[in-house]
Amino acid sequence: MREELRILPVAGLPDFRPGDDLAAAIAGAAPWLLDGDVVVVTSKAVSKAEGRLVGVPADPAAREAARRKAIEAEAVRVVARHRATTITQTRHGFVLAASGVDASNVRSDELALLPLDPDRSAARLRADLHARLGVTVAVVVSDTMGRPWRNGLTDVAIGVAGMAPLRDHRGGSDTHGNELLLTEMADADSVAAAAELVKGKVDAVPVAVVRGLSPVEDGRGASALVRAPEQDMFRLGTRDVVTARRSVRVYADRPVDPELIRRAVAAALTAPAPSRSVTWRFVQVASAPARNHLLAALRSPAELLTAPEVLVPCLVGPGDQRTVRTLSVGAAVENLLVQLAAEGLGSYWRFPAPDEADSVRRALDLPPDWEPMGAITVGHPAGPVPDAPPPEVGDRLLMR
Repeated sequence: MREELRILPVAGLPDFRPGDDLAAAIAGAAPWLLDGDVVVVTSKAVSKAEGRLVGVPADPAAREAARRKAIEAEAVRVVARHRATTITQTRHGFVLAASGVDASNVRSDELALLPLDPDRSAARLRADLHARLGVTVAVVVSDTMGRPWRNGLTDVAIGVAGMAPLRDHRGGSDTHGNELLLTEMADADSVAAAAELVKGKVDAVPVAVVRGLSPVEDGRGASALVRAPEQDMFRLGTRDVVTARRSVRVYADRPVDPELIRRAVAAALTAPAPSRSVTWRFVQVASAPARNHLLAALRSPAELLTAPEVLVPCLVGPGDQRTVRTLSVGAAVENLLVQLAAEGLGSYWRFPAPDEADSVRRALDLPPDWEPMGAITVGHPAGPVPDAPPPEVGDRLLMR
């Protein structure tokens, strides 16, 4: 059982400016620091001392325009937009509002950016405090973030030195003897949130001390708190869902979960169709004989040789309204490809070659009124899929 914890505000600190000695100010205001204390410093204080300020016009409209420009500059991708809010991923890997660009608690002609390397900032401050006071403390650099599915904001750790950011219970057991398989506690985030209770956004207290935790260093820093992309179930934001679809032709030697294929076909079912009729079908070429017959029927089957899964979209039904029914197939395939991308899978639609439909129909033993519309390869990409630059609409949108 742990000892009691105390949360102590550090009062009397100045409004930091570029070049200020952050460690000297904290040491002067908190000479009572002890070994094992965790010093929690708001990122705004670190950013100011490190000169991470951007000069902007004081005029409100011009300042807002400059803020939006800074948000884009600090982002590596936009995850979502909703009204005036932009959620981005920064170069640090953090996903948060406005790239961490902050217009609060700064002068009216300035904006604050996140520290370039918060873990390094935390390590430097820790070493400087040890040099000045002779104490071994941990340091957490905190910033305020929202949480998915929860109202309200809380402080989290964006920089950590001198303590383990995560406490791993995996492989242990609870009090009832149940094995813990997934439990990792974000101790650095908990410390940041606790410290905010005495710092606050309007009290001009940028530093607090959490005492009684007895932190243990493991050298990982706050980067350990950032979920890896392949483990992030919600990586794609509203802006990413469509643009995440990229043509992928080289796949890893990994099987594809059949449920992912079924979910993609279910997404295809939501495509518009004439007279509410589904005028298409997908054939999953799963067996080795069917795959061999399909390869023999195609004129250039190279892309299909190593793909874990192959789907063949087919136009079905009577010959009337062919143009409308063909458009419906295209809409269904696009839904399917986007859903596959959202599941982390790559895909490539190999369009049909002229006069290829009959040979594919025979190879797969399809009904005579099913017209194959090429083939779609599916699999886990063999490597990172590069982001595409935002497309320029230009003259592709004609106004009348």
